[in-house]
Amino acid sequence: MLTVNLIVILALCIVYGYINGLHGSASVVATVVSSRALGPRAALLLAAVGIGLGPFLLGVAVANTLGAELLSPHVASAQVIVAALVGAISWSALTLGLKIPSSISQALIGGLVGAGIAAAGPAGVQFVGLNKVLLALFLSPVLGLFAAYILVRLTYRLAAGAFPAANRWLQRAQVVLSLVVAVAFGANDGQKMIAVMTLGLVATGLLDKFIVPEWVVAVSALTIALGTLVGGRGVIQTLSKGFYKIRPVHGFSAQMASGVIILGAGLFGGPVSGSQVVTSSILGSGSADRIHKVRWGVARQILIGWLLTIPLSGLVSFAVYTALLR
Repeated sequence: MLTVNLIVILALCIVYGYINGLHGSASVVATVVSSRALGPRAALLLAAVGIGLGPFLLGVAVANTLGAELLSPHVASAQVIVAALVGAISWSALTLGLKIPSSISQALIGGLVGAGIAAAGPAGVQFVGLNKVLLALFLSPVLGLFAAYILVRLTYRLAAGAFPAANRWLQRAQVVLSLVVAVAFGANDGQKMIAVMTLGLVATGLLDKFIVPEWVVAVSALTIALGTLVGGRGVIQTLSKGFYKIRPVHGFSAQMASGVIILGAGLFGGPVSGSQVVTSSILGSGSADRIHKVRWGVARQILIGWLLTIPLSGLVSFAVYTALLR
């Protein structure tokens, strides 16, 4: 039975998924557009297809991690979920409006933790699960940076003497890899919406325990794919031109590194930020040429945004939960 609480949760989940798609589109297509392997429209369409397929293809391990291992079972009320979503959406909408690449995944984690603490203090959070989530979130961009750096150096070595002819092959490979990255993004970031929707069904009594229904997967996939199709063009500009001039070798390496890392994390239930992994991979591939080639001022601004995301979205959700109880 539909209740007011459930309707509000579902509506907020759809808004969250749509914004997730806007952020995700920028990350997924930035390198393939800037290296001219695909035009913006074709790249966004391909990304939307991949992101829409992702939640169906690779299971719900990430959703189970967030839904069952982050908040204490008695804490996940409708008010907590609403507060968490408002915190995540508010921060993500702000950064999207300012054209700053940010992590809506981090925003949701911060929102859930802030609302959980507001509801029950530190006991509202399962810290073993939180540590697992934070490890995946913060380790994955580091791996992306170093993996992309190594891949660029390896590609130069293996294709020595083949440039610039090798650029055409690398551009073709980028098209395939962009689909892989999109599927990986949909499978990991899409599951965060799935987790919160399913928590909402449990909190409002429609489900007895955390088991993901197929229709929730479908709604999540379609919502994020729609956001992707609209695309965050301002963020694409920042990622594709803000750091350095991305050539096919950089795009190929960044996509290869980020695709493998996001896919691997998703299969093992590690919630990572697709946008963070892609951004760090772009930085790693550029620094493989010359470290001074990268505009580190832009990177510093993005890093500050990342570091602020969890605490600020957590504070917003804490305040929203407190207000809902009055």
